[in-house]
Amino acid sequence: MNLNAVWTIYIFEMRRFFRTITQSLISPVLSTSLYFVVFGAAIGSRIQEVEGVSYGAFIVPGLIMLSVMTQATSNASFGIYFPKFIGTIYELLSAPISFLEVVAGYVGAAATKALFIGVIILITAFFFVDIQIAHPFAMMLFLVLTCVSFALLGFIIGIWADNFEKLQLIPLLVITPLVFLGGSFYSISMLPPVWQTITLFNPVVYLISGFRWSFFGEADVAIGVSLFAIALFTGACLAIIWWIFRTGWRIRQ
Repeated sequence: MNLNAVWTIYIFEMRRFFRTITQSLISPVLSTSLYFVVFGAAIGSRIQEVEGVSYGAFIVPGLIMLSVMTQATSNASFGIYFPKFIGTIYELLSAPISFLEVVAGYVGAAATKALFIGVIILITAFFFVDIQIAHPFAMMLFLVLTCVSFALLGFIIGIWADNFEKLQLIPLLVITPLVFLGGSFYSISMLPPVWQTITLFNPVVYLISGFRWSFFGEADVAIGVSLFAIALFTGACLAIIWWIFRTGWRIRQ
């Protein structure tokens, strides 16, 4: 593997992140702080506890997942779409580097950005609620896996999109609703039995459930199932990316 090529792409993307630090970092942190104020204070005053955890602390994993998933997807999709838009992707394709190295550079940078934002939001949460992390290593594992898997999804979206509007289509109309309906602000055990069954078809449920378990030791879905769901999703994204580079779909058009 050409590590110099991977590092060059990675550094280029990270520098773009720090050049737009206000939009890239401060904006998601401020919006998440508003969630804490609205949900933690307003709704938390009416819902004292969920599964033995204060409501303000209970929503922290869901809020982190919401930010991490959307940021990883958006950063990766824009990162690969912009070279397509200005035409420099042909220089990238003609360079002596493999598609794995291209993906590693762009996805690695997008995952790092999302991870950085997730950690900052977690630190911010300590100023609003009292949080105890039961399994810190598992928490970081779920966070990293989520960043990588959704950065892979964002890479696919960036290849698929042929205008800037489509870059935001999937994050806004698919990912965000799935996160809200995936138990980010409630436990699915609070739902009627029929809706509990329907909710299990939402893949985001398994990510949020596993991540919440790492905080409080309680989960709506077995941890093994959550890890299997992440692995399956990641594998599917990698298979799609391999097919894209093999066929040149949306790249050489």
